[in-house]
Amino acid sequence: MANIVAIVVLCVVFFFFFIIMVAFGSMSNEKSVNVKKNSVLTINLKTDIIDSPTEDQQSIFNVNNKNTSVLIYDVLDAVRKAKDDDKIKGISIEVDNLNAGITQIDDLRAAIQDFKKSGKFVYAYGNMVSQSSYYLGSVADEYYLNPSGGIELKGLSTEVTFFKDFAEKYGIGIEVIRHGKFKSAVEPFLRNDISPENKEQLSTLLNDIWDNTASKIAVSRKMNVNQFKMVVDSLYGMIPDVSVKNKLADKLIQKTEYDQMIKTKLKLKQDDKLNKISLTKYIDSFTDKDKSGEKVAVLYASGSINNGDAYSDINSERYIKYIKELQDDDKIKAVVLRINSPGGSANASDEILFELQQLKKKKPLVVSFGDYAASGGYYIAMAADKIYSEPNTLTGSIGVFGVMPYFKDLANRNGVRSDIVATNANAAYYSSLNGLTPYGVNIMTKSVEGTYKRFVHFVTQNRKKTFEDIDAIGGGRVWSGTRAKQIGLVDELGSLEDAVKFAAQKANLKSYNVSSYPKKMTAFEQIFEDLNEDDISARVIKNKIGKSNYEILEQITDKKLKSEVKMEMPYQIKIN
Repeated sequence: MANIVAIVVLCVVFFFFFIIMVAFGSMSNEKSVNVKKNSVLTINLKTDIIDSPTEDQQSIFNVNNKNTSVLIYDVLDAVRKAKDDDKIKGISIEVDNLNAGITQIDDLRAAIQDFKKSGKFVYAYGNMVSQSSYYLGSVADEYYLNPSGGIELKGLSTEVTFFKDFAEKYGIGIEVIRHGKFKSAVEPFLRNDISPENKEQLSTLLNDIWDNTASKIAVSRKMNVNQFKMVVDSLYGMIPDVSVKNKLADKLIQKTEYDQMIKTKLKLKQDDKLNKISLTKYIDSFTDKDKSGEKVAVLYASGSINNGDAYSDINSERYIKYIKELQDDDKIKAVVLRINSPGGSANASDEILFELQQLKKKKPLVVSFGDYAASGGYYIAMAADKIYSEPNTLTGSIGVFGVMPYFKDLANRNGVRSDIVATNANAAYYSSLNGLTPYGVNIMTKSVEGTYKRFVHFVTQNRKKTFEDIDAIGGGRVWSGTRAKQIGLVDELGSLEDAVKFAAQKANLKSYNVSSYPKKMTAFEQIFEDLNEDDISARVIKNKIGKSNYEILEQITDKKLKSEVKMEMPYQIKIN
């Protein structure tokens, strides 16, 4: 007993010691940062650019990630301030693998393009450079590559995995009910190849995004469209000297030589220190601590939409609390809802939409789309006074589906049978062994159809179009932001900053502060959030296999994501 008590006491002491250390660590991070003269703002590998505070997963289970996370809005603000800051003489882009979404890269690239109007330099350096990193770096005045490096410039592709034969082989039945011929989230369970409708929408979507991306790279590198296409098709970027020959890079030099070149540009002596300041430190140097006065609130909605009260993703119970707080805060004069979501639960999306509609009755509500605003993500935008989309935003996917797996054949092959005793005619309309009854299929079909009609109804109200108009461009189809503007699914092409400015204008604000919601978790809150997880092992697995892979695993194993009508987009697009 004495040994057990000693162990318990030791664990408690260690836990509180750990909390104190985290607290001191947090305090040390709050020290003021002074920007030195002749500084170079540096975008490097140690910064993850995120869309929402909820994407910052620095938990006690994520000890391997040494990167710092910074909001895209703060990044753009930093570049804008650096343009007029006499202490900042230029920007150095030193990124091989950029952890940021495509619309975030678009906005940062545009901000750097505007920065160049100041006459200050923008240089870029790479080793083994990913396509997304090169897309950002190509905006530089000059691009330098390591002599043994390479640029993975290859265009966009998508690979769809199908499970129909796998399910049949192992006796897994999957009942699928959907509305929309383009609602391809369920295709992997129904077919062994891409349907003509899905191939059409994927081809259009990929080409829209790549044409927009490729044209910007070609202009920056002073290449015509045909020449650039040839370079990409031939994978010339992967061979260093061929990269230079074909204008993808300006010169092959070592990193030390690159730094020395910048020192020469700044007229520094050989022994003088090159003052580089990271994005995060530069943001800390000017962050306005005074948040008094009138405000425009940016409410970030990032991730899948679910029922529940978790901090990460978009969980209806917690988001309803956020919305009501914004509604009741008299200092907040307008709200911008920043959506970066492929959708999720139809029920949770409907709850959130209702509360946003109530918010709109009291103050202006403007919506800004990030990488994704599809299905449920598009649905909750229907309360907006105005919708801004990025050109490369995956938009729309107005469609609904339900997936009900069952294991009758698998069970029977292994000698498992079942029989049912019930009190009512349809008490067992669905079971994991026998699937849906014929009447259950009928009811679920009506549920899906009813949800689709409700979806289209809210779209017709917001977009001021007929049911037939929306149904013709709906059907689960995903559009690029550019085409979404053309067909009337959004009002304007623009950034989050554009949406904030319009919201302030609509609220008749001449001077205002911008506040972000939800607030980023403190170190203490993060610890207790981690310890309160239903399954702590899930956090460890997520850290090990990565967020994207974990989301696939979650769709298979998480009970709360099953047996409900879904408004969800089937895929993601990344410029890797």
